[in-house]
Amino acid sequence: MQTFPVLRERFARAYLAPMTSPAITRAAIAQTHSLIRPQIRQTPVIEVAAGDFGLTGEALAFKLEFMQHTGSFKARGAFANLMARPVPAAGVTAASGGNHGAAVAFAARRLGHKARIFVPAISSPAKIARIRSYGADLVVGGERYDEALAGCDAFASQSGAMKVHAFEQVETLLGQGTVGLELEEQAPGIDTLLVATGGGGLIGGIAAWYEGRVKVVSVEPELAPTLHNALRAGEPVDSPAGGIAADSLAPRRVGSIMFDIARRHIAEAVLVPDEAIAEAQKQIWEVLRVVAEPGGATALAALLSGRYRPAPGERVAVLLCGANTSAVSF
Repeated sequence: MQTFPVLRERFARAYLAPMTSPAITRAAIAQTHSLIRPQIRQTPVIEVAAGDFGLTGEALAFKLEFMQHTGSFKARGAFANLMARPVPAAGVTAASGGNHGAAVAFAARRLGHKARIFVPAISSPAKIARIRSYGADLVVGGERYDEALAGCDAFASQSGAMKVHAFEQVETLLGQGTVGLELEEQAPGIDTLLVATGGGGLIGGIAAWYEGRVKVVSVEPELAPTLHNALRAGEPVDSPAGGIAADSLAPRRVGSIMFDIARRHIAEAVLVPDEAIAEAQKQIWEVLRVVAEPGGATALAALLSGRYRPAPGERVAVLLCGANTSAVSF
């Protein structure tokens, strides 16, 4: 039986070198899935009549990725980083709005590494509590993600800890791309997939997997239009970083690695108001009896608000990507 270090070395040699020319390909995503599969859950897909949400058209497929370890898709990218890269004795460090930090803390604990996580003050109490529950050294400071990232960068330089970026990292995109691999196996007949976008690691990995074979649509809050603005400008640009989903969907700019993928394989980028996101949270609870965080409900908000209107016969899937929030009464 091959040892883990041997598998990691072969994976890095085949798929991650040279790092100056990242290969976010279907083959690399499939190899990543094989690497991390023992550590992650294959989350379920359910089919729900559109009429249950007051919509018309074909039944909706929901990928319930909030059932992943740590309550979001982020565990995939975290394990991809910690298993495909050599972790130094100083451990790992990450900046996060909350979900990525929880995932890195969880993966580090499971694989026996130290972790220091930096989050801004806007991170929700539920996410802060989850990070602490995994035994990480947690630093809360600054108002936004970029300030947490600056603290993480300084600590990595000083300590020698391995930085695990939430979206601007090849391994992160490869890990998140495994969502697409699973979904294609579980729901092979879909035409369109709606995905909430923050820094773009999730949608970038998924779009790289599908390579245009499915229409991948980005959904962002109006108050945090990172990918929308980047596509209009032709390059990643600073954007507003506010709104109800600011703890998960509001970096100041989209990642440069995923942006090249976005220009080739993301069909559309739509914006939704905070009111629509809150209504999507409510409807997810009323119809599915699931509590989703604002970022996790954002993709559905595009349908409920009419910002994305499927064509007749179009088969749509919605990614529910996170549920790290306190229980809410509507």
